[in-house]
Amino acid sequence: MTDPWVALEPGADPDERVRVLRRAHETFTEAGTVPRPVRSVVADSWRRSARAGVGPDGTAYVELTDGDLGSYRAEHPLARVMPLFRELMGTFASDGEHLLAVCDAQGRLLWVEGHTGTRHKADGMNFVPGARWAESAVGTNAPGTAVALDRPVQVFAAEHFIRRVQPWTCAAAPVHDPRTGRLLGAVDITGGDGLAHPHSLGFVQAVARAAESQLALLTPAPAATDALQLTALGRDEALLVAGGSTVRLSRRHSEILVLLSRHPEGLTGDELLCALYEDESVTPVTLRAELARLRRLLGAGVLGSRPYRLTVPVESDVAVVERKLGAGAVTAAVAAYTGPLLPGSQAPAVVRVRRRLADGLRAALVTGRDPDLLADWAHAPWGEDDLDVWRRLAAIRPTAPVRARLAELEAEQAASPGWASR
Repeated sequence: MTDPWVALEPGADPDERVRVLRRAHETFTEAGTVPRPVRSVVADSWRRSARAGVGPDGTAYVELTDGDLGSYRAEHPLARVMPLFRELMGTFASDGEHLLAVCDAQGRLLWVEGHTGTRHKADGMNFVPGARWAESAVGTNAPGTAVALDRPVQVFAAEHFIRRVQPWTCAAAPVHDPRTGRLLGAVDITGGDGLAHPHSLGFVQAVARAAESQLALLTPAPAATDALQLTALGRDEALLVAGGSTVRLSRRHSEILVLLSRHPEGLTGDELLCALYEDESVTPVTLRAELARLRRLLGAGVLGSRPYRLTVPVESDVAVVERKLGAGAVTAAVAAYTGPLLPGSQAPAVVRVRRRLADGLRAALVTGRDPDLLADWAHAPWGEDDLDVWRRLAAIRPTAPVRARLAELEAEQAASPGWASR
């Protein structure tokens, strides 16, 4: 393959790097082969890799070693299904001279097992337990891209972003906690040309589903009729689904359920007073009246007291976004974020959660430099005045409308000293 990097100076524009890489890939022909267009999933991954600063000669960095790796693996939820992975994939990996690999939600390899000779070759590119194979660290690769997108991915040979990985082919599928939906990591099969078949992707998908089923048996999910579903993003009045029925809550009841859902251990009356009311003159009697009304609404046995707590599981859209963001799945987190948490609420604790969630997403967007995600945020009602995001978007995608909007925001800031804090 003609080296697509030789025509580019260090620090070249990431989009230009991807365009050159795409042209080189599409024009490359070996004897008896036909050029194949670059798949969109690969081109998008190349773009993210280039913007993350990954270079063609990069290598994975080993983050976890020895005792740290051992203790981390022992406590990781996927340790419980490693016997299943070995049963389903071990013989296939050894006989086919492939490797079975399992990574966490941050793309760190926890286990790498299989054919001895293949493992020795993989050591040369640091495809070893404890190494970070996140897409942002080593570019396009099946386990790293699978956890970045939260979807199954197969990467063939020259589709890899880093040179030393291009002799390999790999397929990976994400594995989730069956109870909460949280991304736990991915299972991967890596090897040579023998894996360059769509069946390889179907195989790891089936293994991932089997692992999730095994985890469900090991930790049974609560009955659906017992669980509460709370939707509070982008709404002043939350929606509560309980027992198959949907109820729109009052603003105060929305605030209470949001806070109790985040504190399964419960909150005392004094803690709830401080969390809900700016006015210190509000009496405990007022709060007890609100809680009594909420108890009648929820039904018998759902709202406990001393301390106040919910006695059934609660899944909220806030928790979903936080889990995805914590796992580094920024695209999935932004997609699940439908607006600020209870935007009209002035309850001190709700305001803190609202700001922390929005700030976490904004920081991930600005750091990640994905123009599409930045544009989605900037054009949403909650991002239309976000100067930091507009500045980052203008630096990456300086179209005339983007530059014009940024100029408006900067003029507003200059004319109003208190503008930036709003």
